[in-house]
Amino acid sequence: MGVDGEMVREAARAVRRAEAMLIGAGAGMGVDSGLPDFRGPKGFWRAYPPYAERGLGFIDLADPSWFTRDPALAWGFYGHRLGLYRRTTPHAGFGVLRRWAAGMAAGSFVFTSNVDGQFQRAGFSPEGVVECHGSIHHLQCHEPCRAIIWDASELEVVVDERTFTALPPLPRCPSCGSLARPNILMFGDWSWIHERTAAQEARLDGWIAALGDRAAVVVECGAGLQVPTVRWRCEQVAARLGAPLIRINPREAQGPTGTITIEAGALESLEAIDAAVVAGAAGGRPAS
Repeated sequence: MGVDGEMVREAARAVRRAEAMLIGAGAGMGVDSGLPDFRGPKGFWRAYPPYAERGLGFIDLADPSWFTRDPALAWGFYGHRLGLYRRTTPHAGFGVLRRWAAGMAAGSFVFTSNVDGQFQRAGFSPEGVVECHGSIHHLQCHEPCRAIIWDASELEVVVDERTFTALPPLPRCPSCGSLARPNILMFGDWSWIHERTAAQEARLDGWIAALGDRAAVVVECGAGLQVPTVRWRCEQVAARLGAPLIRINPREAQGPTGTITIEAGALESLEAIDAAVVAGAAGGRPAS
């Protein structure tokens, strides 16, 4: 399909004019890093064939009740993802965004529904990242016995690759000894401890309030309609700041009037915009 040249040039102008940048990211941001595309059951089952045999899709498994019904199955799913995210190197598009962010006089922030920690791995400061659905790199009690969250960096979950079930011992809460779970907001989840994400949200709100009339840009990558949290937040911030919204997505790239829509993958789009940014800064015609 290719990248729309006019939209790329318009996006580049918006980035060059900005003094502040909000980066929004959904699941599509990780596809170019080699992470599986969970769009629809077929995409999910290609990554996890044993679950296809049981007819379990992503939404079925991203349910906290599995930690009670079948803890080995629950930790097989999340333990495998934890290992996968630790082994994954963020694609070059993260570097493009980081370079743009470094050039923003009024700073930048990331708002992502991804739980994989890829922005931090790419060098973004944790203090400037909102993980609105939590993080697989942090744990909490499944009960929960107390509203505490702890780091999972020392955790190793052994997963049987034939069945995608976890082998004992399973993670335990250090306070009560009950089963632990990732600090991730799941579907139908009333036990998620949200304090860590709430603190991140508060830092973002403070940053936005301090911008005043500084020129800003919102760059959104890979956020679809199935779970529209990132899209809503990016649209809200763009409207509040009077900032252009650049929406990058090979599907569902539509947006409010004035949205700069680029119907392509994150890496291809970011590199095309970056080339236009550089050319425009040098006085070249591609971004004029």
